[in-house]
Amino acid sequence: MASLGLRLKAATSTLRSGAALFPRRCSWEMAKGFRGFCSEPENDVPTSGIGRPLAKILKELNKKVPDSAIKTRVEDGFSMKYIPWHTVNRIMNLHAPEWSGEVRSVTYSPDGNTVTVAYRVTLYGTDAEIYRESTGTTSVNDKGYGDPVQKAEAMAFRRACARLGLGLHLYHEDAL
Repeated sequence: MASLGLRLKAATSTLRSGAALFPRRCSWEMAKGFRGFCSEPENDVPTSGIGRPLAKILKELNKKVPDSAIKTRVEDGFSMKYIPWHTVNRIMNLHAPEWSGEVRSVTYSPDGNTVTVAYRVTLYGTDAEIYRESTGTTSVNDKGYGDPVQKAEAMAFRRACARLGLGLHLYHEDAL
């Protein structure tokens, strides 16, 4: 019966956060690309973050992301490493399933050449909740994949997650 209570509590939280619930077996299937990122043994808990204190969730998010999850792109002649938004989303679902994200604003520059999206990511622990916000800006004339608002949102989402520790090491790699 306790298991049912946990799953009902998790289902209620899922409605609030929009995060998906998976049996631990599915989470490990999802995490195959993130070997070494998740240190918990396999068991029958829906996910690793439900019912955990915020400090433990943040500790998991602050681990170094495996090289296999990191992509590189060249922009204006400079090579930069990044984690795709969908990979960040999977890591958040795995380690902080009771998270939520929301677009706070979409603002076009006065000249109409750029768009900026403000995004908030909130983590819910058993003892507290915390949020971080960030922005992403892109040119409306960018010819790459996706529309400018989509690109700015993905950038803002990744940056807000980095403020919670996820992939933060990429910002300091050159300094080390």
